[in-house]
Amino acid sequence: MGAGGMICRRCGNGMKVLKNKTIYTGSGKIENGYIRYSERISEVGEMRGFVPRADDEITEIAGNCVIPGFIDVHSHGGYGYDSMDASPEEIDRMVRLMSAKEGITSYFCTTMTQTYDRIEQAMENIRKAAERNPVIQGIHLEGPFISVNYKGAQDPSYIKTPDEKVLAHWNEISGGRIRIVTYAPEEASEEFENWCLSNRIVPSAGHSNATYDELCASRARHVTHLYNAQRGLNHREPGVTGYGLLTDGVNTELICDGIHIRPQMIALAHKVKGSGGIELITDSMRAKGMPEGKSELGGQTVYVKDGTARLEDGTIAGSVLTYINAFRNIMKFTGVGLEDAVKMSSVNQAREFGLTQKGEIKAGRDADFVILDEAYELKGTISMGELVAEE
Repeated sequence: MGAGGMICRRCGNGMKVLKNKTIYTGSGKIENGYIRYSERISEVGEMRGFVPRADDEITEIAGNCVIPGFIDVHSHGGYGYDSMDASPEEIDRMVRLMSAKEGITSYFCTTMTQTYDRIEQAMENIRKAAERNPVIQGIHLEGPFISVNYKGAQDPSYIKTPDEKVLAHWNEISGGRIRIVTYAPEEASEEFENWCLSNRIVPSAGHSNATYDELCASRARHVTHLYNAQRGLNHREPGVTGYGLLTDGVNTELICDGIHIRPQMIALAHKVKGSGGIELITDSMRAKGMPEGKSELGGQTVYVKDGTARLEDGTIAGSVLTYINAFRNIMKFTGVGLEDAVKMSSVNQAREFGLTQKGEIKAGRDADFVILDEAYELKGTISMGELVAEE
């Protein structure tokens, strides 16, 4: 018996097979199905169409439900590590723990507002980690191009005006891995936004004091952690939150821990945006998975108590949310079922960021999926065809 309750019966060097599972593919549901896979998925279908092969390796994992692996596009760290100061080896270990413990099979290492030198070092370390761990699919640059008015848990002394030349330099160091940049559109030039879009980087309004009109004139196509650290919704000024809720084609992130956002406001966002416009994130920090107490985020002291991380002045600072809990919470807070939750945890992220091998259980896609039991507890994570075991 291995991690996650996994038993593998080897019959040769053929494909692995998961059998007799309820499969939520990302585009539909198979009540009693199978998946034949190696690094990529070879076949998906109903059991009545399953033809056994002599060299099949039958993989049995406790839990009847299979869904696409989770995609977290906004997370700073966890399990004692942070992408801003961890070595390549530590980033690799951190992401492996997230896969095993949370079901994450695609991950964007997220940075913080800090000195240019520290951001450059983070770009290099993330690049080296990504070269050894394919779960790392990109980088989310959160700051330093933000507004001091909505700095949140970011250090204001390092905030800078958006600069496409600096961004291009960092992107080069990262090996072209920056996929999204959180910025204050009211501080940015048209050249900055155009450079992002021409280099496949999504411009995301966040930590911003922009008005609704300023945002409509911008090229922001995403809103970072909706409701949090941004000009909020007002009856005469919709602000960043209103822009995210009301603008078609703009995807919004939600931190579904019940702390950053009251559950009723999560329900409101879903009612307005629908499952197709929301992406679940953790925005987690190094304290995730660690004992409560004193921690650190972006060079600032953080205190974790009762599942909430705060700076000394009381400002909420990142989260200790696991992705599997975010997945369960979105169903609890909105009343949606698994199919809708899968859209918000995998499908939407893969579509927006061009992760064409991810986000769906389909022949030809990477074999990235999560196995759940009837209570939606995580029983196993398969990433690129391999069961990810806790170290």
